[in-house]
Amino acid sequence: MTTLFVRHQVADYSKWRSVYDGIAPIQKAMGVQDQTVYQAIDNPNDITVTHEFATLDAAQTWAGSPELRSAMHDAGVQGAPTVWFTTRS
Repeated sequence: MTTLFVRHQVADYSKWRSVYDGIAPIQKAMGVQDQTVYQAIDNPNDITVTHEFATLDAAQTWAGSPELRSAMHDAGVQGAPTVWFTTRS
């Protein structure tokens, strides 16, 4: 199991969440098995998202996909996200 973490700032959480929820079928089709969204307590537009995948390959494919890039643009992500991959040990 591989977990993809993505942290980014958004212009408006409500708009971001609407776009994020709308791409759930694409996430599933590209191998996302589970996901979680976190907001910083002191800044609701500071978002960290986790996605669970069966393999690192699947996680990297999703992270580099044009579908994700387009959704992040449409959702108002500001600047470059911080992205990292982990496995449970």
